[in-house]
Amino acid sequence: MGKLTSLLLFALISSTQAAPRIDCLPEPNGNQGACEARGCIWKEDDSGIGAPWCYFKDGVGYKLDSQQGSTYNLRKNSGPSNPWGADSTEIKLTTKKIGSVLNVHIGIDGRYEPPVDFPRETQPSDESLVLSTDSSSDVFSFSVVRQSSNRKLFDTSLGGLIFSDQFIQIATYLPSENMYGWGENTHQTLRHDFTKYLTWAMFARDQPPNSGNLDTMNLYGVHPYYMILEPDGKAHGVLILNSNAQEVMTAPGPSLIYRTIGGNLDMYFFPGPTPELVTQQYLKFIGKPFLPAYWALGYQLSRYGYKGLDEMKTRIQAVRDAGIPIDIVLISGVADIDYMQRYKDFTTGDDWSGFGDYVKTMHSWGMKLILIFDPAIEATYDSFKRGMAANAKFVEWETQAQVQTGIQNLYPMAKNTKIMLGVVWPDNHVAFPDFLDSTNNTQNWWISEFVNYQSQVAFDGIWIDMNEPSNFGTNQNHPWYFDSDDHPDDAPLFCPTDGSNLWEMPPYKTRAVWRWGDAGNGAFLSTNTLCLLALQDGGKQRFYNVKNLYGLTEAIHTQKALFKATGKRGAVVSRSTYPSAGRYAGHWLGDNTARWEDLRTSVIGAQEFNMFGIPYVGSDVCGFIGTTTEELCLRWQQMGAFHSFFRNHNTIGAPAQDPAVWPSVAAATKQANLFRYQYLPYLFSLHFVASQSGASVIRPVFFEFPTDAETFNLGYQFMWGPRMMVAPVIYQGHTTQNVYLPTDTWYSLFDYKYGSIISPGYATVQAPTTSRIPVFVRGTDKVSFLVRPHPLLPLPLVRIHSNFSLLHAQWEKVSELCIGMTERLLSMISTLMTTITSISFITRLPLVVFSQLIIPRRSVFEGFLKMKVDFQSSTISLPTLDIIEIFNYPKAPNFRSFTVNGKTVNINVQKSTYSGVTKTLYISTPGLIDLTSADSIVIQWSNAGSSMFEMNVANPGKMKALNTNRYEELYF
Repeated sequence: MGKLTSLLLFALISSTQAAPRIDCLPEPNGNQGACEARGCIWKEDDSGIGAPWCYFKDGVGYKLDSQQGSTYNLRKNSGPSNPWGADSTEIKLTTKKIGSVLNVHIGIDGRYEPPVDFPRETQPSDESLVLSTDSSSDVFSFSVVRQSSNRKLFDTSLGGLIFSDQFIQIATYLPSENMYGWGENTHQTLRHDFTKYLTWAMFARDQPPNSGNLDTMNLYGVHPYYMILEPDGKAHGVLILNSNAQEVMTAPGPSLIYRTIGGNLDMYFFPGPTPELVTQQYLKFIGKPFLPAYWALGYQLSRYGYKGLDEMKTRIQAVRDAGIPIDIVLISGVADIDYMQRYKDFTTGDDWSGFGDYVKTMHSWGMKLILIFDPAIEATYDSFKRGMAANAKFVEWETQAQVQTGIQNLYPMAKNTKIMLGVVWPDNHVAFPDFLDSTNNTQNWWISEFVNYQSQVAFDGIWIDMNEPSNFGTNQNHPWYFDSDDHPDDAPLFCPTDGSNLWEMPPYKTRAVWRWGDAGNGAFLSTNTLCLLALQDGGKQRFYNVKNLYGLTEAIHTQKALFKATGKRGAVVSRSTYPSAGRYAGHWLGDNTARWEDLRTSVIGAQEFNMFGIPYVGSDVCGFIGTTTEELCLRWQQMGAFHSFFRNHNTIGAPAQDPAVWPSVAAATKQANLFRYQYLPYLFSLHFVASQSGASVIRPVFFEFPTDAETFNLGYQFMWGPRMMVAPVIYQGHTTQNVYLPTDTWYSLFDYKYGSIISPGYATVQAPTTSRIPVFVRGTDKVSFLVRPHPLLPLPLVRIHSNFSLLHAQWEKVSELCIGMTERLLSMISTLMTTITSISFITRLPLVVFSQLIIPRRSVFEGFLKMKVDFQSSTISLPTLDIIEIFNYPKAPNFRSFTVNGKTVNINVQKSTYSGVTKTLYISTPGLIDLTSADSIVIQWSNAGSSMFEMNVANPGKMKALNTNRYEELYF
């Protein structure tokens, strides 16, 4: 068959392919009669792709009524009507440019808009997106077009636009099947699957993820954002700024159908054109991620179910005795809430007597403490009393008549109020703080509670949980806690689910309800949470609209509380998230299960949340629910060492799973942690860049190789920034690992052929349980060297006292990097030239600026290292540069020829080596370079039988132009 014939055949097939079906009966137990009663088409489908049997007829939508500039006035057309409420007769589409970002807004003036405080900063782009419209028929449609390629990125000619009070729908064709994002859901592949119809619910819910099989259920957070990699390798991102219950259906085409049950359609298109640039544009718009304290990148040990302080001490000591580097202990679960007096925030239980003194001991070891706090406050004790006295606000009923007086009258402080009382962990009913309170009384009270408790137990970070918000037993006559020996039979919260209130029983309930059944078996929007009719901010906000913002608003004010209570940056970790949550908190991937499937989905989840703007992310290492195995825990510890948030945590009643339980896991964890700590300066520098310019830390491989199709769904490998590739072992029984290395120069950083060039393409490498997992470093003009401290213990000593080394991954090339030091020292990347790298530290007083520069010279055999040092401190001494390690160095040096400023240096020849096989040069000598010894330092050496090499270290004095005021807020 000729090429022309093939093209004609393809065009014929494409032109006759049926348009995607838009579901008209997503409710459970649908039938043909119900479908046709809606005026929709019923046609069974046995293709196995999950196509809806009941779908809309063509012609659904609006027509153009008039246009004034960039505003299009649309009127409901004569096509099929909306089954879930009266169609809005008139709506408006407006478009505008916000820098490089294109905004398309569809809706009605005065309707609810999410009360989020995005900075809406933009970043210039060489690409431009424009709106193109088609009003030639009865169905108005629009496209978002990339001007440089004339490619349609968002094409609504599919039809299906519906707009009513509690049901909104828009459908579009997509330019590529390479779509990533939407959340929070568990994905078993990084890229979405367009070979079938799948509906992903987005509604914050206290729900453990199910990684055992494909499950599109909604989890803890809501992220209506996606990225698409176009056929030519360009990328774009789309945010739909809506906080109501919503869902997206991915369908063949490729196409998607988006639905929400409130607000407007407020869409933002980010032009890229590279994936990383899309991420930077998105994060500058919603808010750049917070910078965690350096210690927060350390290893964290946790569990739910400590019986008391003594048990926690025992497990910590076991890990210390095993020689495992550990930097933090988190008190979690029922040491999550275990440390509390009967699970009440800001209290300490009887079995935790002396907790404050033990924390002082932990601090003397260099360890830190993160404590868990839930939002719900029991209506019986001093915290609630102080809140009421401070006029703090709580989520409340709409009217006094709705109040469950039988519950309210039990609590004198809540009696005669409209506060909505629910049930969570404490013994008695609880109230939920209103973090949208515009009077700031609630926020000020919340901050004061943390300040007060920190004076008793000196925590360093805060973990906020249960903030969907979660409520036990809503609408259930016999909730689960009735059968618990550890919880009284508190009367549950009941919402009006008889259909009399459309906030509770909207016409369209979304997949977030229908995944769990229907009203006949107790599935409601209010399941596991508060009543949707509730009010916040003195009645200005409806819980129906703002529920998905609860975790975000709590995180905002909890970060303020941490700063006020500790005076330092620390870290906040939140379970429920929404766009911009990364400005204030990190995230862990929820109550996973000790299964290999969950190990794999956690690899994908961390990459997704980096795209969502929350780079401080990780999973419960070894699994939270169930009993882990030795091999699974070992492999998870190895993988988790490459996630920013690195915590071992499991549930109450399960056996201990900290690494000290198994000698093999202890050994592997020690090895993995030491490797992590060696390269922690690089990880910290990535977080610093993200906090300053918006960037990913753990990024999908396609971010760096957007034209290599093999990377588009390479979800089980990932990058640390632009230079380090990680390929964890994620299958049971595997002692080798199949990896894919895109076309570039790659060096092994693990036990297998360390320092050697590994050819690009597919390869099988050794990965026994006793070695590091496969890690590779790129040797391009972007990636040349990494700086690493010696892995001494504890971690703070690594930062302050340890000497450090340079790993130069390609002799001729240069890159950028920075190192983090103490909690009050910030690393700052400042690229001075395209071939020069700056590594800088900034602190208030004294000022420390430290820069490293590598510049290639004329010959492949010559180069010099230039360092700028501005060091003004009598209390902190800079470490010396003791080790220089260079990959792909051409020939052996003469170790006896080294001089520093003309003076002979006695290189430690027992520790310094050169391998002619791997071409790795390793120079190790204590005090090799004293960074403060002179204004100019020249290091010279010769190769065996060759000419002299030169490394020049210059100290030009103070960098007076440096302005540290802009970093004021980061000193915490």
